[in-house]
Amino acid sequence: MTARVRNYLLCRPRHFAVEYAINPWMDATTEVDVDRAIAQWETLVTALERLGHTVHTLEPEPGLPDMVFAANGAFSVDGVVYGARFRYPQRQAEAAAHEKWYRAGGWEFITPGEINEGEGDFAYVTGPGLVLAGYGFRTDPRGHAEAAEALGRPVVSLKLTDPRFYHLDTALTVLDDETIAYYPDAFSAGSQTILRRLFPTALLADEADALAFGLNSVSDNRNVVLNAEATGMAEKLLARGYTPVPVDLSELKLGGGSVKCCIAELRKG
Repeated sequence: MTARVRNYLLCRPRHFAVEYAINPWMDATTEVDVDRAIAQWETLVTALERLGHTVHTLEPEPGLPDMVFAANGAFSVDGVVYGARFRYPQRQAEAAAHEKWYRAGGWEFITPGEINEGEGDFAYVTGPGLVLAGYGFRTDPRGHAEAAEALGRPVVSLKLTDPRFYHLDTALTVLDDETIAYYPDAFSAGSQTILRRLFPTALLADEADALAFGLNSVSDNRNVVLNAEATGMAEKLLARGYTPVPVDLSELKLGGGSVKCCIAELRKG
């Protein structure tokens, strides 16, 4: 497997906090150690850069404690960006910050009409040029059709059924141009059948892998950066020929996110 250099967008958790609960992982009574969250985030950035990837940053804004989860702000394919429209009012202002960043960078930006949460619920499989799209908790399935039109790519809708895995990126990850890993029980029976048919050689994760946010990872086709807690998933990756790169993001997990939630991939084609 040959690693491919990637471009990523991240946002420093300067204002990170758990001030509300919009997923099962969040507890508004939890105190967050912001300095520890920043240190862990910096370790993630260092890991990405050591792998040869380019990290761009989005300026965090006060009053938006979840901006660190930069994956949710948009979804890009071949220079076209389909923007986000967040379901919960606590996060809705993040969309404008992402739009401003992409437009300033010269991207073709499509403003959404439907509720969707960016790469939280969209994944791109480069080989077949296929978009996998989750729904059931955050993204409206009508956003899937809108994304297909905006991006000119076929979109496969997948229904999430377990509230612990409220975004697609907590239950499925793309490992290389043709291969995915996923936790079957996070999906409806019909969606499981679709995934088996499309990806018969997929790496199947178990519940422990998913609960450790082992699927909330990013891969460059060889190296897979994932939450350090996901030791079982790391072993599975090794057995399939990938190189796991564990990073401790335990503080950010208090907000219901890990590696992938922090990273938006910038696909300029």
